Amino acid sequence: MTMIAAEALGVPSDQVYISETATNTVANTSSTAASASSDLNGYAIWNACSQINERLAPYREKLGPDATMKQLAHAAYFDRVNLSANGFYATPDIGYVWGANTGQMFFYFTQGVAAAEVEIDTLTGDWTCRRADIKMDVGRSINPAIDYGQIEGAFVQGMGLFTIEESLWHRASGQIFTRGPGAYKIPGFRDIPQEFNVSLLKDVNWENLRTIQRSRGVGEPPLFMGSSVFFAIRDALKAARKEWNVEDVLSLRSPATVERIRVSCADPIIKRANVEPQEGEKSFFISI
Repeated sequence: MTMIAAEALGVPSDQVYISETATNTVANTSSTAASASSDLNGYAIWNACSQINERLAPYREKLGPDATMKQLAHAAYFDRVNLSANGFYATPDIGYVWGANTGQMFFYFTQGVAAAEVEIDTLTGDWTCRRADIKMDVGRSINPAIDYGQIEGAFVQGMGLFTIEESLWHRASGQIFTRGPGAYKIPGFRDIPQEFNVSLLKDVNWENLRTIQRSRGVGEPPLFMGSSVFFAIRDALKAARKEWNVEDVLSLRSPATVERIRVSCADPIIKRANVEPQEGEKSFFISI
């Protein structure tokens, strides 16, 4: 947001300061959610800066193009010109009607592609993501450093969602069992792909993208890219089962926990250890 304001006002970014959102500054701001924050807040800032630029236009013409913002603001202040502005932006053309399936649900789409390479340990069910490659179309990136971080973070979060984050409820009490770090596992630094290549789509002219600086929201969309690790595990399991001439269709549910991976290997050890539940026997846990 500071970069958008700096570009709109024509000042260095280190001269722009931002404060936390509160109702005493902006009464009806939207929450930073649904990957729409840059769209809504960015255009609101641009709108406010446009109002200030319009008021400063006579002073830019009078003082010349080399005048600093300090000089412009000083001259406008003594002429009793309002130097504050309230900007607002609402995403246009949004009006989807549930049931009737009419109207437009989204203003634009964010897309990308990912490929992952994994290695599984068929004896324990453990696995390692050896490499992941991601290409994302984020439009004209406002801040590539932030976008790269969002893509990497969302991918790893999605990788955990599809592989290790399993929710289990205790059948007798109905309470959730997988709570806290002892029973619910999230990705850590050792789960990051050993080779992690992320790139943005470039050298494209997004003519029809009517967003702030022709950018795309990228906070949440890359999360589903983490499913590429799940499908890579599935392909690795197919190769492992082929070594044991297992022709049954592989049914691997998400999340692909180490337990499910080990059982899906279908080797002679698993077959000897397999225990069929007796009539009336149920698991201690319930999963969704």
